[in-house]
Amino acid sequence: MRDASVGFHCPSCVAEGARETRQARTAYGGDRSGNPALTSMVLVGANVLVFLGILAGGGAGSTLVDRFALLTQGRCEALRGGFYPNIGSQDVCSAAVAGDWTPGVADGALWQVLTSAFTHVEIWHIGFNMLALWFLGPQLELALGRLRFLALYLLSAIAGSTMVLWFANPFTQTLGASGAVFGLMGALLVLAVKVGGNVSQIGGWLLINAVLTFTFPNISWQGHLGGFLGGVLVAAVIVYSPRQRRGTWQLVGLISVGLLLLAAIAARALTFS
Repeated sequence: MRDASVGFHCPSCVAEGARETRQARTAYGGDRSGNPALTSMVLVGANVLVFLGILAGGGAGSTLVDRFALLTQGRCEALRGGFYPNIGSQDVCSAAVAGDWTPGVADGALWQVLTSAFTHVEIWHIGFNMLALWFLGPQLELALGRLRFLALYLLSAIAGSTMVLWFANPFTQTLGASGAVFGLMGALLVLAVKVGGNVSQIGGWLLINAVLTFTFPNISWQGHLGGFLGGVLVAAVIVYSPRQRRGTWQLVGLISVGLLLLAAIAARALTFS
């Protein structure tokens, strides 16, 4: 028996009461995080680990970059720099010119649509992305719950990669967490609209980043735009799902978004077959 405010409780009764007690939940049905910064810290840690691995492997010349960065179509790297755009298979690359083959999504390297969002080469690139994730992530995890926030981040990253596959140069490698970060910005915008809040601050932040995207060279507007649109769509599914059976509606909606992205990725890969 256990001491209670009045008398005693049996252990089995206490356990049953704990099971029956309703857990604290967010406004959109997710379990309320005890530490809303935890998922963001894990994501930052994963990005830093990959970055350190790339540095240890030689920076931009690391084999991790060729494995993890997003490349639509595989390319045959020339031994003295550059690549052969007319060689479209690993066998021909090795036999004809003794080049190094870098695989792309069209060759079956589907993991790149996600691993590219954890890949950085320059310190400023990972620094800016992780700083943005650190500021935006905990707010969204607090509002949505851990699992919904993680789904938002990963689906936004894949959405950015999907846009790159369709609209960027198929022989250009794309990397960085910017697509996922722009997805978080899009989600904050949806949340602000949903609660009738002031959208001027997030709108101004988006405008500044849009200007930077199209002003500086070597920045993937495709990844940024795709991530933003993906974040808007995922957040809309989460916050506008009907209250009745909300979890089911959200699950079906998020799975549908994922399947739509996978279908778009597969359709793009087939154009090179």
